[in-house]
Formats: sequence, structure tokens, C-alpha cells
Amino acid sequence: MTSTQVTPVHEFDAPARAGRVVRVVFPGSSWMPQRLIITIDGPAGTGKSTVARELARKLGVDFLDTGSMYRAAAVIAVERLKIRVGGNGEIDAADGARLVDEVGRVDMHFDWSKDPPDLLCDGRSMMRRIRDDDVTKIVSPIAGIAALRHVMVRRQREIADAHQRLVTEGRDQGSEVFKDADAKFYLSASPEVRAKRRAEELKAKHMIGPMADENRILTEIIERDRSDASRDVGPLVCPEGAERVDTSFMSIDEVVEELERRVRRKVSAGQLAGEAGDGAVGR
Repeated sequence: MTSTQVTPVHEFDAPARAGRVVRVVFPGSSWMPQRLIITIDGPAGTGKSTVARELARKLGVDFLDTGSMYRAAAVIAVERLKIRVGGNGEIDAADGARLVDEVGRVDMHFDWSKDPPDLLCDGRSMMRRIRDDDVTKIVSPIAGIAALRHVMVRRQREIADAHQRLVTEGRDQGSEVFKDADAKFYLSASPEVRAKRRAEELKAKHMIGPMADENRILTEIIERDRSDASRDVGPLVCPEGAERVDTSFMSIDEVVEELERRVRRKVSAGQLAGEAGDGAVGR
């Protein structure tokens, strides 16, 4: 089984004075910056990925997009294994077992030099393919496969062992993967607002017709919420200790600013700075 590739633990990203991020390396050093894990959970369409990426940039830490990992598994299911959703809206157990086995062999890792980080599977970038309609339709039942979630949770924790300063987003980050996170948030918005956002996003990409129909998208969002909340492993819930933020009437910038304010209020200044101080950057 091929594990997710991670970079050495003696590397981390620190914010420089000009606001850019600098890769800091301490070869052979026993000193490490303080661990800082911030989780952002919530249903599809609440802006989690964009918010998490921007918050990570502002704080000078790494961004982990766990949703892209499950979408990459959906691409593998569709393309390599030709798996389809059954009439009951679920994946056949035998197909699920085949997928878990296949994903376990895949070299899945992030290219952290890209913004946002680029997810590669066996050297192929997944970031364009994972948002296609056929992938979106199958990702929720695939994410409900218990054995696959165990594989992904293990890989996400391996990433955090190496990249110990993360903003990570998904549907089970604060409730399951990182229960001891330093700050937890749960983003929400009404299904109608989320459907409108998705339709506008598709139209902005010149995708018109049934694919961008707001009523169809609303139906799919409601069904996905039901599926995500009712699965046995890693269900969508508001994590214990998480702060709720309703994004229905907030812009992305406003959400980022609100979360940054709450993070800075919740964790110590030394933790946010990684205890690096002025002399550590560029050492």
C-alpha cells in the first residue's frame, strides 16, 4: 500500500514581513514550531475550500483540502474501475472494496508549492477533473464507504504529522480526524443560497443548460446533505467545541476576516507565529 507522500517534518511555512510565505528549514534541529491545527467543517456550497485556503495564507500555514482527496477517489472510481451508483443511490459493496484496494495503491500527494496545493494521483493533477459533473454525482456515496474513510483519515493524519501547521477543511475534520484541533469552525448556509452560488459559479464558467439549473442543483444539494449526515462513518455534524458561522449573507472576504479574528482571539500569539520570531525566517 502506498502512503500519502509528505515532506520532512523539519520544514514549515512561516509568514515573512512582506506577507509572503517563506519555506523555513532547520536541518538536524530538535526545535520545531508549535503545532497549529484549524479545522473548517460544513456542507457543500458554504465556501469551505476558498475560505480555508485564504485563511491559511493569512496565517502563514499550509492548507489541506480533504474534499479533493475524496473527489480524486471518485475520479478513480469513474475512470479506472467504471463504478456507477446503483438504483438505491449507493455503491455496490464489491465495487467499494475494489475502490478501497485501488486507492490504497495510488501514490496520492499534494504539491505544496502550488496555490492552492495541487493534488496528484500517480503523477497526474486532479484539480481540474475533480469538479466535473460525473465526479460530483458519485462523490457522496463514495465518501460514505467506511473502509475508504479509514484510509483517508489515516493519510490526513500522516500529512498533519509532517505539516503540523494546517488549516484543514472537510466534513469530518473537527469531529473525527482532528478532535484535538486548536480551533474548530462549522460553516453553514441555507440550501437555497448554496444552490444559487453553485449555479452562478457554473454560469461564470459558461456552463449553461440543465447542468446550471438552480432547481436541479438545489435538489442535489438537499440529497447530498441527507446522504452526508446519515452515513455511518464520518457523518456531517457540527464538531464538539466548533464555532458556527452562517455564511448565507457574507462574502468570502468577510468570512475569512471573521475566522481570522476568532483564531487570533483563541490561540496564543506565539502559536500563530510558530515561535519563529524575527530571526527564524530565512535562517
